[in-house]
Amino acid sequence: MSGNGLKIAENVFRSFVSSKDFNRVLEKVKILNAGEGRLQAELVLGPEHLNPKGTLHGGMTATLVDVLPSVGFRTHQRGVIGATLDLRISYLKAAEEGETIVIDCNTLKVGKTLVFLDAEIKKKQTGELIAKGSHTKYID
Repeated sequence: MSGNGLKIAENVFRSFVSSKDFNRVLEKVKILNAGEGRLQAELVLGPEHLNPKGTLHGGMTATLVDVLPSVGFRTHQRGVIGATLDLRISYLKAAEEGETIVIDCNTLKVGKTLVFLDAEIKKKQTGELIAKGSHTKYID
């Protein structure tokens, strides 16, 4: 992944989280690497990321799978803003407050009007898979 890709991803991501809308839930996500349609980020889970049982909220997981692969796609040579058509997530394991999660995102295929993205969310300390998601976007 390239240094230029990381700068692009950080700028795009900053515009998301600096808004006053829902994307503020991502403000503690740290982009580690990005480029060529890929992105890696991490997040230390705080109380604002948890469900009432004290584990990573499914809606937060869905937001990570929706937003972060999209930011990674912006580092692809065809990377543009698009609209989400489909979002699928398999929830495999719980994560608790204080744990660090790593989110690995990839651009799988870029067609004429559709982009196929995926994300894996793992526990940083153990590498255990927490969730796996896929994401289809429409682009012009």
